Amino acid sequence: MTAESHDAPTEETVEAVVRKQLSKALGGVRGMIEAAVPTILFTVVFLTVHELKPALIVSLGAAGILLVVRIVQRSTVQFAVNALVGIGIGALFAWRSARGGGDAGDQALAYFLPGILYNAGYAVVMILSIVTKWPIVGFIVGSVTGDPTAWRQDPQIVKLCRNLTWLLVMPCVLRVVVQAPLYVAGKQGMADKDFMVGMLGTAKIALGWPLQVAALLAMVYVLSRNHTPVRPESRTS
Repeated sequence: MTAESHDAPTEETVEAVVRKQLSKALGGVRGMIEAAVPTILFTVVFLTVHELKPALIVSLGAAGILLVVRIVQRSTVQFAVNALVGIGIGALFAWRSARGGGDAGDQALAYFLPGILYNAGYAVVMILSIVTKWPIVGFIVGSVTGDPTAWRQDPQIVKLCRNLTWLLVMPCVLRVVVQAPLYVAGKQGMADKDFMVGMLGTAKIALGWPLQVAALLAMVYVLSRNHTPVRPESRTS
């Protein structure tokens, strides 16, 4: 066995590489559940008691428990930590709303604002990466092959990465398109604030992991149609 064979990636095609990396990025079913549960609890508790503090305590507590379980099981804590940080940022926005004189409805609405801003920012970055012909998914390929930019030398790989990045960006765009008007309607008094909080909570859950799974399935479909070698030159050597 030569030294060159040790350096070759175990995946034979770009599609296999991307499939593996995307699965890790999403965290599987468990990672998606860990992201959804705190939001469900926050929404249910707030709409039940109409107070922000108990809703935050319950959602933060749930995220903390999920994190402890991960630690005890010695499994990756990435997705539990992500959920905890997300709730913490939402709580900070809600606290600032309270200091600014906002009522309980305003505070609860503020809890959802960071997620809307995050998705908007993420969408802008990914769309810019496509426009500049440096699609984000390309760097996933580069991280596995060991050369972060070599993939750009193959137009076929660039095209594949561009299409996959579009599939990644669409859920972010849809979340902003749906949730931003709900937030504005509640904040501007165009609709009942508690109702808008419920709608935002429902939208965040419905457009969270279910939409991400749909995007992943679309990616799997795209990946199943092509077989692009990771190292085309190795096929001819």
